Amino acid sequence: MINKLTIIGLGLMGGSLAKALKAQGAVVEVVGTGRRTESLDRGLQLGVIDSYTLDMAEAVAGADVVVIATPTLIAEKVMAELAPLMTPNMVVTDVASVKGNIQRAAEQIFGQVPPNFVLGHPIAGSEQSGVEASAVDLFLDHRVILTPLANTSDSALSLIKAMWEACGAEVVCMDVAEHDAVLAATSHLPHVLAYTLVDALAQNGAAADIFKFAAGGFRDFTRIASSDPTMWHDIALANRDAILQGIDAFSSHLDLVRKAIADGDGDTIFASFDRAKHARDEHFLGQYLTREKKPPSS
Repeated sequence: MINKLTIIGLGLMGGSLAKALKAQGAVVEVVGTGRRTESLDRGLQLGVIDSYTLDMAEAVAGADVVVIATPTLIAEKVMAELAPLMTPNMVVTDVASVKGNIQRAAEQIFGQVPPNFVLGHPIAGSEQSGVEASAVDLFLDHRVILTPLANTSDSALSLIKAMWEACGAEVVCMDVAEHDAVLAATSHLPHVLAYTLVDALAQNGAAADIFKFAAGGFRDFTRIASSDPTMWHDIALANRDAILQGIDAFSSHLDLVRKAIADGDGDTIFASFDRAKHARDEHFLGQYLTREKKPPSS
């Protein structure tokens, strides 16, 4: 049970966390804070939070858990404001998609990442944004990655792990560098590709017809290009090195496929497509079937 939970930056992630914990009776009071009164007021109207204040000191006073739920680059500034307000009994965590920059910023601000600061990232989301898009089941059957450091408090880690498990998430722990490399390949690069494809087609002289006749495959592939550009702008800069490595690897493979198409090399084209199909079916279909066979929780 969390007596007081403070969410800094009430949007999709923070709002969904509050809803899920409230639904499970895992929190007594949820306080929101941030810079946008409109979002906080709307969260109060929707019952996502119990109260809000623009004064961070007031918001975090007496909090058991403080969640930094802002975009990645803003989270660095929030930590600087939060630093003089942290107490040994307060556990702080975040939801940023990049962990390396959060770790480096915390080291610069605090000298080292405090033992009661647990770096985290829920692998869930939506192309919609804002507190109105928050959902009680956003984290259900999704993974949350925690990236504890050598000095991370065991009790703080256990509390944050239990918090996410109360939302129905599977919690795994991972090294910071490994997290950023994996997410660059599986999330950050796909978003870059979706944004770039839609932007390129939108500037095509036949853009109107292209989008008019786009079928389900195009909609599915480019759905994530409807995500919040500010958030993904921050992620692209924060995880720059890992994303660039992913872009280079993808570009190299795309060049091979392009050459095969230009040369009429059907064997190479088929081999690439066939490997991709089997890899995706093995990893995603297998996970889906395993999840479907799980017995209902008691």
